[in-house]
Amino acid sequence: MPRRELTAAEAARALGISMDTLRRWDRAGKIRVGRDGANRRFVAAAEIERLLGNSGMEHLSARNRFRGVIRSVEVDGLLARVEIDVTEPARVVAIVTRESVEELGLKAGMSAAGVVKSTSVMVER
Repeated sequence: MPRRELTAAEAARALGISMDTLRRWDRAGKIRVGRDGANRRFVAAAEIERLLGNSGMEHLSARNRFRGVIRSVEVDGLLARVEIDVTEPARVVAIVTRESVEELGLKAGMSAAGVVKSTSVMVER
């Protein structure tokens, strides 16, 4: 069963923002957060979805999509290795072409999704 609430750090990663930005958004009322018994922020998964909006990805038939933030991009010859920290406690690593990395403008720290279809992992922005 998918998690319904994310820690503040997980929410920031999922949104591709810093913790400072998440705190500013909270103070400004731009994001709805809750507080646990220790007064730590948490964010509902539905709130993350609301802020990310529909990214126009409904045309893909892939069923498994992992939103997250790019940790690293390593280009070697014609291939590139893209490592994504996903919201759930997991990491997705994709081997893609150099051309794809350049075309998508992938850089560490930007928001991205790993799309799993069969045995391949694609990267979209």
